[in-house]
Amino acid sequence: MRTFRSLLFTAYLMASACAFGLVMALLFFLPYRSQFALARTWARGVLWMLATLCGLRYVVEGAEHLPPGNHIAMSNHTSAWETVAFFVLLPTQVWVLKRELLWVPFMGWGLRLLRPIAIDRGAGHRSVSQVVEQGQARLRDGLWIVIFPEGTRVLPGQQRKYGVSGAMLAIASGHKIVPIAHDAGQFWPRRGWLKQPGLIRVVIGPAIDPTGKEPRALTDEIRAAIELQSAKIAAAKHA
Repeated sequence: MRTFRSLLFTAYLMASACAFGLVMALLFFLPYRSQFALARTWARGVLWMLATLCGLRYVVEGAEHLPPGNHIAMSNHTSAWETVAFFVLLPTQVWVLKRELLWVPFMGWGLRLLRPIAIDRGAGHRSVSQVVEQGQARLRDGLWIVIFPEGTRVLPGQQRKYGVSGAMLAIASGHKIVPIAHDAGQFWPRRGWLKQPGLIRVVIGPAIDPTGKEPRALTDEIRAAIELQSAKIAAAKHA
């Protein structure tokens, strides 16, 4: 039964993502916040179907740590779940993502209208400069920036070097960084379609002020904050 329900959810996810992209393309003339509201509605539907069909729900801790205004959210990246859920969990936002996602039929059309910072991950320093330049413009427009500093999804418990673009953007703009940890990869694997029922925990940590800090030292502080929360989630699970 779990296999059937996971297959049914996957079919819904793919079909709804195509429909979302098509609707977004047809409503290209709407202002950005209206377009984002459409994306959030789609994401809520996906999360509801995930809970209904697969018994996979979530809980958020530390929402009080979200500071007033708009800032930079940085999170671990272990699943496709967070690419849906953050539309609902965080204020109006844009993402730093790999540009190849914009080439995906239908879904890519919708993503393109959500004003992402679409980078070439092989461009090195040019991609970092792009994040800093375009990120400051998005922040001036009152939008949050979502960054997965590992650059790609990793298995739970794996470690990968964090990129410095988020730290450099925070230093250049003066906006804070909000570290976020979750254990979605335990239930919705990186390359798997079979969903485990359970409760995903999302922990939002205290905001980090970038004032007077160097990019690599700030990146290390961000990583330590995310890993600390991840360790607490894992410890609570096995308690």
